[in-house]
Amino acid sequence: MLPAGGNAGMIPPMGAISRGNGQNAQPNLQRQAAIVTVFIAALWLVEALDLLFWRGDLDAFGIRPRTLAGLLRIPVAPFLHAGFGHLIANTMPLLILCWLVLLRGLRDFVDATVLAALISGLGIWAFGASNSIHIGASGLVFGYLGYLTARGYFERSLVAVSLAAAALLLYGGLLIGVLPSRAGVSWLGHLFGFLGGILAAYLHAPRRD
Repeated sequence: MLPAGGNAGMIPPMGAISRGNGQNAQPNLQRQAAIVTVFIAALWLVEALDLLFWRGDLDAFGIRPRTLAGLLRIPVAPFLHAGFGHLIANTMPLLILCWLVLLRGLRDFVDATVLAALISGLGIWAFGASNSIHIGASGLVFGYLGYLTARGYFERSLVAVSLAAAALLLYGGLLIGVLPSRAGVSWLGHLFGFLGGILAAYLHAPRRD
């Protein structure tokens, strides 16, 4: 997440595990690939249209802290980026982490996405600098990372711990981004997105007696 103008073997799907065979593995993988592809393609399409037809003016529809318009734009902000460099930086982590979350199921992916976007946006809206505009999908990146990490902690199954380990091995270094670092980078979006992912993991984790 940036203020506008800032800088920028395989574990089988849960359905296949629960049935004790691999008959549904291929359809599940195809569905997961389709969801991730459509999601990433939508981000690229929005950015291409913004640059081609609006010359980047859509970035003004990001989150403006403590304004009514900024509050209403929380669902829109993750689809906006400050140029293709910003979008490229988010694309690969989104691609990998989305897929890892989808291995737990579509409901997990939807809930992690919604809670990460909502809590990240609300955190920015409540605590962000006045007169700033915040855009970008990095709140979702941190949300998925938070979800996978916390799900491993809460559930402690082989699948959950393996996915958490994979996420941390690939992108654990991003966690420094939840602290204030470079000017022009919305660390608040990272922090609250991460917390949103943890909340989603808590809600999905099996309850222990």
